[in-house]
Amino acid sequence: MKTRREFLKSTVLGASATWTVPLFIERTFADLHAGAKDLAVQAVTGKDDTILVVLQLAGGNDGLNTVVPYLDDAYHKARPRLAKKEKDLIRLDDGVGLNSSMPFLGDLYGDGGLAVVRGVGYPNPNRSHFVSTSVWETGDPNVKSNTGWLGRYFDNACSGSDPTIGISLNKTQPEAFGAMKNPGVCLSTPELYRWIHGGGEQAEAERFFESLNAPDDAVDGASIAEPAVGRVGSIVGESNLEFLERVAMDARVSSKKILEVAAKHRTKVRYDGTPVSRSLNMVARMIAGKMPTRVYYVSHGGFDTHNGQINSHDRLLGQLDGALKSFFQDLREQGNADRVTVMTFSEFGRRVAENASSGTDHGKASCLFVAGAGVKGGLYGTQPSLTDLSQGDLKHSVDFRQVYATLLEGWLRTDPEAVLRGRYGKLGFMG
Repeated sequence: MKTRREFLKSTVLGASATWTVPLFIERTFADLHAGAKDLAVQAVTGKDDTILVVLQLAGGNDGLNTVVPYLDDAYHKARPRLAKKEKDLIRLDDGVGLNSSMPFLGDLYGDGGLAVVRGVGYPNPNRSHFVSTSVWETGDPNVKSNTGWLGRYFDNACSGSDPTIGISLNKTQPEAFGAMKNPGVCLSTPELYRWIHGGGEQAEAERFFESLNAPDDAVDGASIAEPAVGRVGSIVGESNLEFLERVAMDARVSSKKILEVAAKHRTKVRYDGTPVSRSLNMVARMIAGKMPTRVYYVSHGGFDTHNGQINSHDRLLGQLDGALKSFFQDLREQGNADRVTVMTFSEFGRRVAENASSGTDHGKASCLFVAGAGVKGGLYGTQPSLTDLSQGDLKHSVDFRQVYATLLEGWLRTDPEAVLRGRYGKLGFMG
């Protein structure tokens, strides 16, 4: 018998259950863009209130080449090949510059809409991708929690909400959505359709996402393919059979309704073809369709830059910048820009010294961004010392739960102590 964690981590099982388990219970969603009026408890939702987009930079983003201490001699000494020069940066403050691959974020910083939080980490850091990601997702450095920080937010602050209060555009459910009552929905991507089904399903899924990027007059709504598969998160305490039954019951209905809502919004904004752009395009469409979703979760991978980092890292940051530029432009044209804030995170940073392969290895503390409405832009946290290190890594000065607490109270307007199971203080980046 597989454990719950194995079920959650099994992409094949979670995604293919829709096709192998019948619908045991007849249940349909209310018209998502009209609102869930029949709910016994009406909670604040993303239909007309604030929305948080969590954007994971998966693999361990190199914070030192993202937000660069270009005047620090120790930086250039540690990275003779990878170090950025001042002329190649967007200056934020004396001695600190933003990677020039991110001109949109540079402009946003200048306009006061980008908070740059430096030296973010957690006590007794771990360099394992799996363990460190789990720490960030659960909000628990001891990795003993059965729920995620967003799942606890859903349970504590979104009682009675539609199941789509949280939507992840990921191949697997993020641990952050683990909940006792309301774990949100995981909507798989075309890459997953291709892997599971191939052939016709692949073509249908890719046609759908291509149609979302087509000009307004180039797509007939009737020709848009229905989604192949979606997946909902796990509710702690249910049996594995109940889990599979609920996956089968909710996944097809949720996926179909979500993409029906998304397909109705046509935009003149051009999104490029990268996965992160397509995901943010989908998020923008769901917001335009007045989904009740309060939290969206998106991933941008490839940041495990052990070799040949200089070009690949700049490219990844450029993809992030371009995707966010299109996303925020789309929100402005919808009239929804004032309701959306984006937070990035990565499981860890990279080591201070470059390695022999012109890359960087797993490190500890790093930086993150908070962008959009309600953000009081600027630099937050102190720049970590490049000489006072922990086994060759940066020491953190900001506990990541301070970032969560600031967003929970300042943006989602809930008591962070109930969600984070403790008080960690707040930063000043939410106006």
